[in-house]
Amino acid sequence: MPLSEEFGNLGTNADGSTTWEYCSFCFQKGGFTNPDQTLEEMIQSSIENMTTDLGMPIEQAAKLANSFIPTLKRWQ
Repeated sequence: MPLSEEFGNLGTNADGSTTWEYCSFCFQKGGFTNPDQTLEEMIQSSIENMTTDLGMPIEQAAKLANSFIPTLKRWQ
């Protein structure tokens, strides 16, 4: 997901400031919203969101999630 102040989807640090490292769905008040979520669970939930909310074909969503999500800082 593209991060943007315009979209209001930047995560927040413990002091309330915004961070460009994580989105608001994953990171709020300086911590992960689902700290025990595994990489595999994140990929699956992203595929579900892309197919359900965006109407993306499952093959395209799976390819995108599997290629991009493992590169995010959280999973390094």
